[in-house]
Amino acid sequence: MGYSEWLETHTTKHKKIVDKLLTQGFSQDEIIEYFDFENMKEKELEFCPLYAKDQKCHDMKELNCYICACPNFRFNDKGLAEYDSHPILSKCSINNGSTIASKKTGAIHQNCTSCSVPHHKSFVKKHFSLDLKEILKECSV
Repeated sequence: MGYSEWLETHTTKHKKIVDKLLTQGFSQDEIIEYFDFENMKEKELEFCPLYAKDQKCHDMKELNCYICACPNFRFNDKGLAEYDSHPILSKCSINNGSTIASKKTGAIHQNCTSCSVPHHKSFVKKHFSLDLKEILKECSV
């Protein structure tokens, strides 16, 4: 699955949860709280494959999953550029994290595991939108 397909699938799942919470009368702050990792792994197991493993994508005490895909992440399934004849499929617009090369394809990808920027409640509040696609609109280039 490429980045584009993953993002489309993910934003659809996100919208379904947000719509459910809005129907139940949740406020913005309550929606953000609901997306806390500990709560999500209990109530929304299908949202992330890591929930079933009780595994966080980033090593941080209070992980918020509202903005799972980072607005600083840039990708193009056909490639953003080339490096040493290998396609660069993703990068960070704020130059955080590191890059990794796929052993299988040789493609270069952004490794975001050491970055926790979008998973802090303060970041989510600053960039909040009920439409995750709006938050992530600049990711696909």
